[in-house]
Amino acid sequence: MKTPKLFIPGPTHVTSEILEAMSKSQIGHRTPEISRIIEEITEGVKDLLYTKNKVLLMSNPASAMWEMGTKNSVIKGLLHTVNGAFSKKWLDISNQYDFHTNFIEYSWGKAIKIDDIDKLLSTGKFDTFAMVHNETSTGVTSKIPSVINEIKSINHPAIIMVDTISSLGSIDYYHDDWNVDVTVAGSQKGLMLPPGIAFNFISQNALDISIKNDYKRSYWDWSEMVKTNLNGFFPYTPSTNILFGLKEALRLIEEEGLDNIFKRHERHAKATRAAVNGWGIELLPMNDDEHSNSLTSLLFKENVNADNLRKIILDKFNTSLGTGLGKWAGKIIRIGHLGDFNDPMLLGTLSAVEMGLSLAEIEHKSGGILEAMNYLEKN
Repeated sequence: MKTPKLFIPGPTHVTSEILEAMSKSQIGHRTPEISRIIEEITEGVKDLLYTKNKVLLMSNPASAMWEMGTKNSVIKGLLHTVNGAFSKKWLDISNQYDFHTNFIEYSWGKAIKIDDIDKLLSTGKFDTFAMVHNETSTGVTSKIPSVINEIKSINHPAIIMVDTISSLGSIDYYHDDWNVDVTVAGSQKGLMLPPGIAFNFISQNALDISIKNDYKRSYWDWSEMVKTNLNGFFPYTPSTNILFGLKEALRLIEEEGLDNIFKRHERHAKATRAAVNGWGIELLPMNDDEHSNSLTSLLFKENVNADNLRKIILDKFNTSLGTGLGKWAGKIIRIGHLGDFNDPMLLGTLSAVEMGLSLAEIEHKSGGILEAMNYLEKN
């Protein structure tokens, strides 16, 4: 079988330019050259979130960086918001620790709202508040600024921690202006890289808290990373080749321009939704203003096995789509349209889905692909 074409919500397609950059020979991780590269990419990734705060890069998956953020920023307790499989995963991690943990759960198809957040924070049990910007398991994007503004309105000093793993480089996000303290991100989605490098963007407030925090940690300690990163190095041996790839990815992003990238993602998301509406299939996000621009989730009727549809599309058209996770396992498919992506790639993916619907004998209207084409022609 040929290598499947990835149209999942990450990892995403890696461009030939990035692959070529990553194929360079190894260099020493204590050399002036690597120091210059680290300093350059550290400043470059800050631009993606419009931040002047510190950013820490590590050769880890993003899940590890979530744990790093948690171990440095939480002293008393962490209040989670849960509206999908990934926000639930962060809650599960917190439940392994000794600090106080609680959560507010929302429908797995809706964005985070203000409900009960101020009431629970006012108990004094929590000094950190966690949420996901773009819930990859459902295709829902939450309005982070409005939630943070509500927290600030009650003068609660909570450290704000946000997962932007599937929105970095795909959906507009303002780390400083939104008053986020810890933003967690990874390489394998909007940055067009393989998995293997991830980030903590941290405010000075969060860094100050971590210094007071006596939670035992070694590898996960921010202070050691901050100290060595100042000189363009790591306290351990980094994956130098993925740093080469990140440098090239940042060049490609700068060349296209962030505003153009965000508009491209929005355009492809709307074209995909036009196709889904044309097929007469339900979209999982329950509110029109909460749809993600990096992926689209299709919700099927109770008698439909969504994983069987995915299998047909993979076997027949060599096209890999995202599966349903947690509560939505076997009930949805997720189409990723983020990172290095263009109109023909989208139309090819949607054609595979439309043919798959017919082969799986799933009730639908024909012509969804034409709806997408019409949208792309006009916009």
